[in-house]
Amino acid sequence: MAYRNPAPTVDTIIELIDRRDRPIVLIERLNIPYGWAIPGGFVDYGESAEKAAIREAKEEVSLDVKLVEQFHTYSDPDRDARQHTIAIVFIAIAKGQPQAADDAQSLAIFNQWEIPTNLCFDHDRILKDYWQYRNYGIRPHY
Repeated sequence: MAYRNPAPTVDTIIELIDRRDRPIVLIERLNIPYGWAIPGGFVDYGESAEKAAIREAKEEVSLDVKLVEQFHTYSDPDRDARQHTIAIVFIAIAKGQPQAADDAQSLAIFNQWEIPTNLCFDHDRILKDYWQYRNYGIRPHY
């Protein structure tokens, strides 16, 4: 019997600390599934989740981020229609002007009240949990 394992991924919620209200950066995906997403991607073999989060942020939004904390892990087998993934979500801070690159068709900077509704994967759930944590200090418990 061949064993299959979920693929590890990272998503990094990037707060722009040099702007009022610390808005976050979302990318508009270049590839399927299309829509808005938290910057992130797959962890490479031999790479730590932390290094992957920093690398993916640099590749997708051209920012050097500082990881603040590991926020939560999301592992619903249906979170990504392409395959079973486990996402390790980080909160990071950065300064400067992000630029779309790599898998990002474009990007935008959003405050909580401006988040688009066409989010990919389970990023609507992740951002709902993040805003609850940021606003009220309540961590997700699943």
